Parts: sequence; C-alpha cells; structure tokens
Amino acid sequence: MPLRKPPLRDRHDERGATFTEFGGWDMPVEFDSIKEEHRSVRESVGVFDVSHMGELEVGGPDAEQLMQRLTTNDVTQLEPGDSQYSMITDDDGTIIDDTVVYRLPEDDEADYLFVPNAGHDEQMHDRWKRFRNEWELDAEIRNATDDYAMYAVQGPDAADAVADAADDSVADISRFEARYVAVSGVRCWVARTGYTGEDGFELVVPWNDAETVWDAFDCQPCGLGARDTLRTEMGFLLSGQDFDPENDPRNPYEAKVGFTVKLDTEFVGRDALERVKEEGVEETFVGFRLVDRGVPRHGYDITNTNDTIIGTVTSGTMSPTLGEPIGLGYVPTDYADPGTVIRVMVRGQSKKAKIESTPFLKDKQ
Repeated sequence: MPLRKPPLRDRHDERGATFTEFGGWDMPVEFDSIKEEHRSVRESVGVFDVSHMGELEVGGPDAEQLMQRLTTNDVTQLEPGDSQYSMITDDDGTIIDDTVVYRLPEDDEADYLFVPNAGHDEQMHDRWKRFRNEWELDAEIRNATDDYAMYAVQGPDAADAVADAADDSVADISRFEARYVAVSGVRCWVARTGYTGEDGFELVVPWNDAETVWDAFDCQPCGLGARDTLRTEMGFLLSGQDFDPENDPRNPYEAKVGFTVKLDTEFVGRDALERVKEEGVEETFVGFRLVDRGVPRHGYDITNTNDTIIGTVTSGTMSPTLGEPIGLGYVPTDYADPGTVIRVMVRGQSKKAKIESTPFLKDKQ
C-alpha cells in the first residue's frame, strides 16, 4: 500500500527535508538537524507538520453519549472550546490509543473533534460506527483526516508567532482551550495544546489552504525527529511504542495516565480498570538516565544489578537539552523509585542507569 502524504510533502522536499515512514505516512523527520530543531523549540519557536494525525468528527443527538462511552475521560465536563486528553481502551482496559477530544462550538456541524494517532483514523472510524450501531445511538461519525492538515507551533515564543500570523487575538486562549481563528485569512481550529512540554498551539487547517497557513510562520521548521526527543524529555507516551495493544499491552494505570480515567462514567473497559485501581499494578512506566556511556533504544533489555531481565526500553535517546542519555520503559514497581540502580543492555553491553522521575527537565513540571 502506498504511503499517505501530507499536503506539503513536495514543499518539504524542496526545503531539503529527509523523510521517514510513520503510521503509514511519508513524513519529514528533519529539515536541518534534530539538535537544531529541538533547540529552537526549547529556546524560541518551531513549527511542525503533524498532518499524519487523524481527525474524526462526531455529531448528532447522541454524540456526547457515544464519546463518553468510548473514551475514559469525562466529556460531559467539556464546554464548547474545551479539550481533554483521554484514552481509548478495550474491554480489558488495555489502551488501544490515546487522543485529545475537542468540544466544538454550538453552531458547528459536528459536536466533537477527536484526534487519534497516525494510522489509527480508519480503525477508530470503524470502532465508533460499530459501537454506535450496537448501542443504537443517533450519531454521525466522519473521518475528516484527508480534509485537514495539522501544524504544531511550539516553544516559549509560540504565542507571539501565532499572534503575528493570526488575524484575530489568541492571547486569551488558555491551555487546553481552542476556537476558530483566521490565520492569513484562513479559518483554522486553533488549540493551545502540544506534545513538547513547551507553550504552543496546534492548528487544524483546511487541506487546500495548507500552504498559505504554513507560510504564515517564519520560524524553524521541525520534523518528527525533534518531536520525538522533545516528548521523550517530558516522559510523554508514544502510541505504538510506549504502549501497543498487540505487542506491549498496557492499561492507563501502568502507563501512569490514570488521571485520564473517570471511573464514575460508563465506558468500554471501565469495570476492568476499576479492578486494576483496587488491586494495583505489578509494573509501571518510568524514566531512567544512563550513568555509563551509551544510548538506550527501543527494545533494549532492562535488567537488575544481577543481570536478570526486568523490563524493556520503550523509548530512548541522547537528550539534546541535557546532553545525557535518557529512556523510558516499564519495570516492576519494586524497582520504580527514583534513584534505584538498574542496568540497560546497550548493544550487548550492560550499562548502569538510575530511575528518574519525569519530566527529565525539572523546570517543566
């Protein structure tokens, strides 16, 4: 199957970007260098093309009930323009995907927009339709992924960058709030959300106007490589890597996102997760920093000091901000306290590491 392409794929190629396959999409992994792009976001501002993310619209009389029963958070708490981070779980409470749910304005054609991860839009579209039919609910579900581009403007200077590009003020958009804003004359859904640990905005842009809006931002273009190092420094989950329902099934409490689970609501997986909360978990998601020289990578074994395997690295990198190797993974709860010494097998060699609380950048807590 051919890779899906973002609307500005050719523009990025002309700019000199290198590309990678991600979630079935052909996406820019870097424009100049991961370190340079990472530094721009931490110190000033950068813009990412994240058009590989899905967009699904849900409307109709039973839209709220459908969203409530298929996501773990409480969508009834959302006023128009609000958003929330949530999990999508199966009957066993295993995370299928994580998502951000937006409550759209009352005069919009749909009631909700939610954003699944790359390559999951068709799966979630089918899931929402299947449960709608099973529960006999009156709701419309539309996969709008191919109708929109999506950009993320992130960094300490992101608010100024978006304000300069926008025809309307964005200063009063608070964290996890959103509204329609004209950017270079194009009506965009602008949300104060992001995946970097910095202040920033994410813009959902009509596909045919993608170039106009991209050109409105005169700042460092950034690829998925810097997006990955930035989110790893924060300890943020990556779908398909830090959890995978097939290869590494995890529930929200293991993944340390239990705050997204509202057990006083009715959703698929609720009963299983209530039991997990009561009984506790045997393994938990942790950060660690290598003491010895080396870089941890996805799939490397984590061992105790007696070389017994106790877990697996789910994400790892050389932190551009810290200049030190860091990683994420799951270990038994007995090994999860900060300061606990563990070891990581890096290319066949055992390397000393210590458990560390996330985010690794303590000023971002």
